[in-house]
Formats: sequence, C-alpha cells, structure tokens
Amino acid sequence: MNNTITANSHDKDSISSFIENSKNTSLSIFERKKSLEKSLQILKSKTKDSFYTINLSTIAYQTLKLSDSLLFKKRNKEALVLAEKLRDTFSIGDIHWNYATYFSSKLDYDSAYYHFSKANHYFEMGTYLYEAATTQYGMAHIRGHFRDYSGSEILTFNAIKKFKKINDSGSLYTLYNHLAILQNDIQQYDEALQYHKTAIGYLKNINKSDALYQISLNNIGVTYFKMKKYGKAIHYFDEVLVDSLLKTKNLGRYARVIDNKAYCEFKKGDTLNVLNKLNEALTIRDSLNNKEGKIISMLNLSDYYKSTNKTIKAFSYAKKANQLAKEIKNSRDYLKSLVLLSEIDIKNGQAYFKQYVKFNDSLLSVERKTQNKFTRIDYETEQYIEETERLSELNTLILISSFGSFTILSLIYFIKIQRKRNTNLYLEAEQQKANEQFYILSLNQKSKLENEKVNERNRISEELHDGILGKLFGTRLSLSFLEMDLKKEVKTKYDSFLIELQTIEKEIREVSHKLNEDFDDSKTDFISLIQQLLDQNSKIGNFKNELIQNDEINWNNIDEITKVNLYKIIQESIFNIIKHSEANNVIIKFRFSNGHLNLSIIDNGFGFKQKRKPKGIGLKNIKSRIEKLDGSYEILSEKGEGTKILIHIPIK
Repeated sequence: MNNTITANSHDKDSISSFIENSKNTSLSIFERKKSLEKSLQILKSKTKDSFYTINLSTIAYQTLKLSDSLLFKKRNKEALVLAEKLRDTFSIGDIHWNYATYFSSKLDYDSAYYHFSKANHYFEMGTYLYEAATTQYGMAHIRGHFRDYSGSEILTFNAIKKFKKINDSGSLYTLYNHLAILQNDIQQYDEALQYHKTAIGYLKNINKSDALYQISLNNIGVTYFKMKKYGKAIHYFDEVLVDSLLKTKNLGRYARVIDNKAYCEFKKGDTLNVLNKLNEALTIRDSLNNKEGKIISMLNLSDYYKSTNKTIKAFSYAKKANQLAKEIKNSRDYLKSLVLLSEIDIKNGQAYFKQYVKFNDSLLSVERKTQNKFTRIDYETEQYIEETERLSELNTLILISSFGSFTILSLIYFIKIQRKRNTNLYLEAEQQKANEQFYILSLNQKSKLENEKVNERNRISEELHDGILGKLFGTRLSLSFLEMDLKKEVKTKYDSFLIELQTIEKEIREVSHKLNEDFDDSKTDFISLIQQLLDQNSKIGNFKNELIQNDEINWNNIDEITKVNLYKIIQESIFNIIKHSEANNVIIKFRFSNGHLNLSIIDNGFGFKQKRKPKGIGLKNIKSRIEKLDGSYEILSEKGEGTKILIHIPIK
C-alpha cells in the first residue's frame, strides 16, 4: 500500500514557511537546520513529483548555505536521481546549479563549469530565461578568471540578450560591469569605460543602487589609472568619497577607494599625505582580515618606499605580499611581488626573476589547458544532452511501437496463428537492424570525438611553439649575452629585458587580435606589423633588416587566415635565424604576380648543406602553415652562403 499523498495547499505553505525560516540570519545555525529538517519531514510524506524534486533541491541548497556540505551532497544527489526519473528539466537544471555553486565555493572551477554548463542546457531546453542567463554568466565568470576573454565575452552577450527580454536591470548592470572588467584586462580601456557607463544606465531602475553606483565610480577610476590619466582617476575616487558616511556604511569599500586614490596621487607625483592614507587602508584591511586587499596595500607601500629609496621597508612589504599571495593562491599579485622583489633586492634579483619566469610559464600552461577543457566540456555536454534526448525519443517510439504491435498481434492471434509467427519474425528482424544502426552511429560519434581531440592537441602544440616559446626564447637569449655586473649601462639593458618579459603576454594577445580580427586599413596595417616584428627581433639578433614589397599587392584583398599564417611563418623563420644562422642582414620580400603572393626570406648567415635536411618543430610548423594555404615552398642554402626560403601562395 502506498502511504504517500499529494501535497495540499496547507502542507505546501508549511514547507515554504520552514524553508524561509532557515534563511533567517537572526536565528542560530542549530535553529535554522531544525527548520530545514521539519520541511523535509513534511515533504517526504508526499508524492514524489515535480513539487517534491524542486523543494528537495531548494532544501539541499539551503543545507549548503548552512555549511553542511556532506548533507548537501546527499540531498542533492537524491533530488537529481528523482528529477532525471521524472524528466523534470527545470529541477535537473536547478540541481546542477546547486552543484556548480558548491564547487565554485571550493575553487574547483573545472567541476563548477561542468555543472553550470549542464544546468544551462536544461534551462535552455525549458526556455527558463532568467535561469539560463544566470548560469551562462556563471560560465562567463569562470572563463574570465582563466583569461579566456573571447569565450567569456560570448557567454556574457548571450546572457545579456536574455536579461533584456525580461527587463532584469540588476543582472544587466552586473553583466556590463563584467564586460568592462574583461576589457580592462586586455587593455581596451575606451571599451571598458563605455561598458561601465552602460552599466550605470541600468541603475536608475534598481532600488537602493547607491552602493552599486559607488562601485562603478571606483571601477571607472581604476580604468583611468591604468590609462595613466591620474587626474581623471582621482576625480572619480573623490566622487565616491563625497559620501561622508561611507566609512560607517562599508569600511571595506572605504579602504579600497582611499588606497586607490593615494596610490594614484603617488604615481602622479603628489606625495602629500599619501603614506598616511596607504597605511590607513592597510590597517583597515588587516582588521577586516581582507587578505586580497592587504596584498594590494602592501604592494603599493612597497612601491612607495622603493621610490623614496627606503629599501628595507620596501623589501619587507614586498616579501609579506609575496608570502600572502602564495598562501591564498593569488597568481596575479604573486607575480607582481616577484617583480618588485627583483627590483628592490639587486643581489638576489636574478633568482626572483627566474621564479617569475617559471611561475608565469606554468600559469600560462594551466590557463591554456583549462580553457581547452572548458571548450571540451561545452562540446561533450551538448553531445550528452542530444544523445539523451535521442535515446528518450527512441525509447518512446519503441514503447508506442511495442504497444501497437502487441494490440495488433493480440487481434491477429484469434484470426490466424501463422500470421502472428510471421509478424513476430519481421519485428525481430527490424529490431535487429535498428540495434545495428544504433551501434554504428555510436561508433561514428566516438571516432569524431577522437579526431577532434587529436586536432586540438596539434593546434595547441603549434601555437605554443610559434608564439609563447619563441618570444620567451628571444628575450632569454638576449639576457644570456649580458654579464651581470653593476655597471650602469648593463643594468639599464637588463631592466629593459625584464620589462620585455613582463609585456610578453600583452604582445601575444595584441598580435593575435590584430592578425585574426583587424587586418583592414581602418584598423591595422599588416606591413607595419611585419616591420615591427623585424625591428624588435633585429635588436635581439643583432642584425640589419629590410622589408620590400611591390605596389601590386592590395592587402585588403587578402584574407585574414592568409595574413595570420604569413606572419607566423616569418616569425618562426626569424627565430630560426637568431638561433642557428648568426646572420647580420635579413631581407623580407613580398611580390605579387600571376595570381600568386611570393614571399622571400633571405639571410646571410651560416647556411647549411642541402643534403642534410634541417629537422625540428619550427620547420614542420612552417610547412604545415604553407600547406594550409595550398602553397609551395623551396629552401636554397649552402654552407657559408646564407639561406633563402621562397614561398608561393595562390590568392583567390
């Protein structure tokens, strides 16, 4: 006998009341947990339907909010099993959303992203706009954390479209603020300012938006600071500090703004009262146990004391910031602290510099792997949902077909036994064919997935070698030529190379952006980029350079893929020249004739015997890129007579 009954209105109100009571922060944790238990007891006496699953999901989430992770996982798992059994898309999405929140709190971003992705798919299936948009923002936030800026932007814009349909001003403010922060990170400051202003425009529709307005003003000030427009930055910080009650209402925000303003004044050259404000901000952040804020304050104080030649204090603050950043795994500020330490502690500067390079390399590698993992999660989640839907439809069809067949066969049974046997044989044959087709489709799908993985690994290998490793090699090679003494001239050159290492990531991002998106005359001149590449590397390789092109080439008519590959081919060739040839003159020629773009790369270095084929990933990458463009190439070289690489690319 089934003792469960459907929930009536009184029971529904009781369950909701107890759940709401568990959110009451004026009660003790024990009382709030008791309320959740009471709501669960009432719920368990009811029919296990959609009402049951969504309330069990809510109870699981509130359990997580009360810091009972073990009980949360137990209840959430129970809810998921039931929701999947009922095929309740909203509840399945909500439960995965619970998991995403849990893993985010544990800083397990891979798992968090996976569950955000699953939740989003189910909310999209059910056209739940708010939930779909919110989970997309969760995915966007994680991608932004790992510096996957384009992926984060796409997800954010998709979420914005949904929130605009339901006129959710609060969420739109948050998303445009997120876009502004992304633009800040890639140094697109004008776009960042525009997004901040767009975000502020939504505040008029939000109650009690003063706090959000102050946050935006501070963020705008930070953007102007990064643009080195210190006067404008200070103006926005002052607008926040106009609120005389800010220190009382939000001490943490007050500390952030006075620290930003003081450091900005210091950079501007106005040191009056700067030290007092920097120390005040650090004291407040220490009292609030705001570790992230403390690191920023200590780095700012270290920079201040370094500029006033108080080396001991500068070193002390930089060292404390370094240790705290390492403790809380703050990669960005950990790298900043290593730079400061290398500049302050000259004796151990090279050791700090090596730490910086090693950690930055590992960080880039982790970020690249994580970005690719997110892409794979998106793909596999989509495939999983599609396969589940297909199997569900197939099962439904089989049930309908089986029921229909059973009815027909039952009627035929009373008419003719032989016809029944024939019909059964036919159905068995058809079922076998369907099963065979199903397995073939499954195998084909697995094959496609494996091919995609192989292609992705090859692409990552090529990009890492062409871009990051090549640039790092050039800079390190230059540093290795210097003797580390205290002569002023050598010190100046050493510092310049250190700065070059700090800006590598920016160069990679800018070159990639320009070559992939921005190659028309109104945005970026391709030849100027090539010249810039030559000029930068000629200093490293100590060679003269010459760039020649004929007037028949119209770069606007050449597609972006061709330009990107040409740039990478030239870049790889120059790195090979620096590593192997010791040339003192390099010539790059572009010529257009008979529908072909001809590229010549000529150096007067050592050269090599043609019988001995040059090996290495560099030449393989060049060959791979030429083949992508349906082109051909020829290498002419003799020992002691330099090398010529002749490349011919058909232009359609």
